[in-house]
Amino acid sequence: MELKELQTRVDSWIKEYGVRYFNELTNMAILTEEVGELARIMARKYGEQSFKAGEKENLADEMADVLWVLTCLANQTGVDLTEAMESNFAKKTNRDRKRHKNNPKIQEH
Repeated sequence: MELKELQTRVDSWIKEYGVRYFNELTNMAILTEEVGELARIMARKYGEQSFKAGEKENLADEMADVLWVLTCLANQTGVDLTEAMESNFAKKTNRDRKRHKNNPKIQEH
């Protein structure tokens, strides 16, 4: 799925099932909550914490939740995610073209 299709599909779903978007500040709070849920799973799966009894490990679903709410915010604020990502790639490439390759802290051993 392309980013443009994602934005269109989320918008259609909101209009059909969600009635309307939550306001931007509410969605920002929801995004923060979803990132926290993702962080909890990451800490348990890859970090030093262990899962609690009955706790689920659905990493993909939590990532999708983050992307969903971020897409809602993009739609609400008029951000074209395709354009935003293209611009972000250009920025990172220009800024970091040699930076990471020259960083001895991350060189392969």
